[in-house]
Amino acid sequence: MAGWLSIKLAANTLSPTLDMAQRRIQEDERYETEDRPKWDNKVQYLLTCVGFAVGLGNVWRFPYLCQIYGGGAFLIPYLIALVFEGLPLLYLELAIGQSLRQGSIGVWNSISPYLGGVGVASMAVSFLVGLFYNTILAWVLWYFFNSFQDPLPWSQCPLNENLTDYVEECVRGTAANYYWYRVTLNITPDISSSGSLQWWLVLSLALAWSIVYICFIRGIETVGKAVYVTATFPYLVLTIFLVRALTLPGAIDGLEYLFTPDVSWGVLLNPQVWLDAATQIFFSLSLAFGGLIAFASYNPRKNNCERDALLVGCINSATSLYASIPIFAILGFKATTNFNNCITSNVLKLTNEFDIAEKNITADNYDMWLKTLNTSHPDRINSLELRECNLKSVSGTGLAFIVFTEAVIEMPASQVWAVLFFIMLFSLGLSSMFGNLEGVLTPLFDLHMVPSWVPKELFTGIICMVSFLVALIFTMGSGNYWLEIFNSYVGSVPLLIIAFFEITSVVVFYGMKRFSEDIEFMTGHRPGLFWHLCWMGVSPLMLLVVLVAYVVVQVQVQPQYPTWNPSYVSTLFPEAEVKPYPDWVFAICVMLSAVPVVPIPLVALYHLIRRLTHPDESVQHPANLCSVVSEIRMRVTAQRSQQVIIDMTDRSIVI
Repeated sequence: MAGWLSIKLAANTLSPTLDMAQRRIQEDERYETEDRPKWDNKVQYLLTCVGFAVGLGNVWRFPYLCQIYGGGAFLIPYLIALVFEGLPLLYLELAIGQSLRQGSIGVWNSISPYLGGVGVASMAVSFLVGLFYNTILAWVLWYFFNSFQDPLPWSQCPLNENLTDYVEECVRGTAANYYWYRVTLNITPDISSSGSLQWWLVLSLALAWSIVYICFIRGIETVGKAVYVTATFPYLVLTIFLVRALTLPGAIDGLEYLFTPDVSWGVLLNPQVWLDAATQIFFSLSLAFGGLIAFASYNPRKNNCERDALLVGCINSATSLYASIPIFAILGFKATTNFNNCITSNVLKLTNEFDIAEKNITADNYDMWLKTLNTSHPDRINSLELRECNLKSVSGTGLAFIVFTEAVIEMPASQVWAVLFFIMLFSLGLSSMFGNLEGVLTPLFDLHMVPSWVPKELFTGIICMVSFLVALIFTMGSGNYWLEIFNSYVGSVPLLIIAFFEITSVVVFYGMKRFSEDIEFMTGHRPGLFWHLCWMGVSPLMLLVVLVAYVVVQVQVQPQYPTWNPSYVSTLFPEAEVKPYPDWVFAICVMLSAVPVVPIPLVALYHLIRRLTHPDESVQHPANLCSVVSEIRMRVTAQRSQQVIIDMTDRSIVI
């Protein structure tokens, strides 16, 4: 009787959430037979998460930041941001997705309907990022197909229409610059001149979306197979490049710069360094896109998501460092080659202008000769238009499609290295596209927004087709300018805001006690003190500081963009002409930053108004279902031998 009373009392205490708890028990018991897709194995899941997190930014953004911030000195703020911002947020997303087993909209809506806009914002950002991200893959495909030519088409300037000389624009710049800006992009002088669609880019974009669709046609069933190649092949190519790069002249100089911190350590006092380190960690882990939440939702509930977060986060950062080694080695080689060619050209001009005997001016004493001659004959030196002999820092498309293509030209069997390089870039980008598309499709399917009579394959195809049509803006002459705008404004402030609401939603609305008990139910142990401190203070504070700092920096600087303009001052071209954004373009920039996160307050306001106008309807906040399930099971197991029948809230449960 005492046992029966204790269970009766517990039942009355848990009655407000009993129905939800019972459903959780039933769902857990029939996990193996339910319709929701499941990963074939743990390796498949981890490879998909790693492929989503490790993207193009690991190859061209991280080395760029190391280059401009003193090499090894940048690793200090980078690692601090990884430990206190990246890993806690990654752990939170994997845990909440695995616990509630829904996409981004379903997860936050189930915690509280007021938070449904957080999931909508994640879906909007995933869609917008996917538009320009797949355009980069289209550029990669274009270069890949042209890498089979001998010689490589960006290795020499083409002849003019009269076949009497080389094209002036190419001669004034470089062959690699000309091939990128004129042959590939056919870029306009500024963003106000739209230009026409470039048919070769339209075809490349169509092929890129077709490949994404084929790999994603059956959801994680086909994606899980594709990641065995797309997530592992880049590491093979990076290793091949590493072995080859270390044998190139000047490679050691590049590696010394990477691993030797700035001895003055003054760079660490620059707040911009910490801002870039935090944002690099945040964006490279693909947080707040909704893709990681969706991937985790296909896991069984009994899975160690803490270990998964540590593995994915550490592999992502290790990949950035590993990729930097061959890249800095090749940059060192490129710097050495460029410097030698530049010095040789300038020495020849000085020798001819001042009738100096050959070999009197060498690379070793060039600076001394130039200083002496510039002091005595400054006008004649200025008239020579000597080249500035250094390697400027570049990132993004400039690193991939200009610097690396120039470096490949200098390597034996250049076609082989070009093909390998662009296959690697395509594999990296394709894995990330899987996560972006998953962040769009999974929430729609989970909330049954797609009619049941519409096949999943058809709806996926419709999303890919719509994305292709919208992305045609990036294939116009001004497409590169618009892509940079999307990259800068969609992939910055919105993600920071979404992540801040994610972590505060779990802490404030769901509750850390509930969340900890959910994790204990899934992993067998509660999260440690470190995770609690990060979730409840350090991580949201860092996000808030980064967000405020980013906004403050942007407000103080007039938005500008670099252009490729052959009509620019002859002595400065091919340097980029920096122009301010027109007012109408700046308005679009603001919209791209604000519109994706507008659903957050709108959805909350909608439910608040509905609650005030319909007081009979209450907004339910979910109880800690995992802890309820656990407690019920413990009590039922203790009394199972007594075969007790419990009457609970006018319903009965037969044990």
